[in-house]
Amino acid sequence: MLGGNITQTNIARCFNLNPKTVAKKMIFLARIVREEMAKEQRQYAHIDAIQFDELQTIEHTKCKPVSVAVAVSKKDRKILGFEVSEMPATGHLARISRKKYGKRADNRWAGLTTLFNQLATVLPPKIRIESDQYPSYGALVRTYFPEANFMQYKGRKGCVAGQGEMKKVGFDPLFSINHTFAMMRANISRLNRRTWNTSKKLSALVDHLSLYAWRHNHMLTPEWLS
Repeated sequence: MLGGNITQTNIARCFNLNPKTVAKKMIFLARIVREEMAKEQRQYAHIDAIQFDELQTIEHTKCKPVSVAVAVSKKDRKILGFEVSEMPATGHLARISRKKYGKRADNRWAGLTTLFNQLATVLPPKIRIESDQYPSYGALVRTYFPEANFMQYKGRKGCVAGQGEMKKVGFDPLFSINHTFAMMRANISRLNRRTWNTSKKLSALVDHLSLYAWRHNHMLTPEWLS
């Protein structure tokens, strides 16, 4: 249910539970899921192409944005790993954020390096890697995958369908990662656009993402559907 766009509060109502019980169960299950997914990383050696990007969400308020770096296999859209990082507000919210919460750390690069450090231990060195044209991605890939075939594609405007993550093009070269982001926003209640349900703690966001990643890989991707 947590991976099916149902909030912790509504789960508690369905089963006549205290919401704290659901929150504790999420922590417990997420720990088990992370252990199982760590074991499954031994099977990643056969993967020949991946895509990665960053999804943006918030911590309690839009003045405290959060980056979620995600890597997926291109062929079957399996989530291979993710990292959650604080980031500063931008645009018209930047000044408001600094005034209300002080200067906010930008840990996106640290999150990306942690993710790629993990991937470098389980993926083949000559893998094909694809991303959008964010300038820093090239240096990141060269550091951890110097032998990789790295391709970058121009970002495209989002469409109404797919929570804005799907693109208004006939052929999207980054379809695998964009489709995964659309599914994450549709199935994780705290990632929905225009939602009242937000993450109060980053640890809870990590736990929720862990549970969804397991469900995504085992129940929602092509291998299971076939």
